[in-house]
Amino acid sequence: MQQKKIIIAICGSTRKSSTNLHLIHAITELSKDLFEVKLYTTIEELPHFNPDLDVDPAPIKIHEFRHLLKSAAGVLICTPEYAMGVPGTLKNAIDWTVSSAEFSKKPVALITASSMGEKAHASLLETLKIIESTITAETQLLIPYAKTKINADGIITDNETLDKVKKLIISFSKFL
Repeated sequence: MQQKKIIIAICGSTRKSSTNLHLIHAITELSKDLFEVKLYTTIEELPHFNPDLDVDPAPIKIHEFRHLLKSAAGVLICTPEYAMGVPGTLKNAIDWTVSSAEFSKKPVALITASSMGEKAHASLLETLKIIESTITAETQLLIPYAKTKINADGIITDNETLDKVKKLIISFSKFL
């Protein structure tokens, strides 16, 4: 039996019960036959990006984060939009990978689940393109009004959204 590929999930929100975290849990369950999702849980512990600290050896938390990304078959990013932009902790984490290229040629699935989310989604797509991650139209999804579609138990209650998430999971699994 072939071992399942490991996907690292990054939640752009640091709230303990964020809609995006619930969405990651739902995806973990929905994708369990296709790949294994491992949630990166310490994004808020990464130091603020500083090019002067981006040396070898990197700070330990950065080294661990980079190693995790490097060893993964792909990355799932689920994020809200804050003030019409990318949450600072998520952008900070991505900034730490620019010089070391962990996202280069790495398959990425991007889901922006927020009140609206278009600005953060577009910004993240540009950033992921610049750092040469591999993303397709089938591995990205914008979920506006997310709190009305995903409940606190991590259940996607909106059938259209559930269908879109399932399609993304299948596309992402073929992409790995």
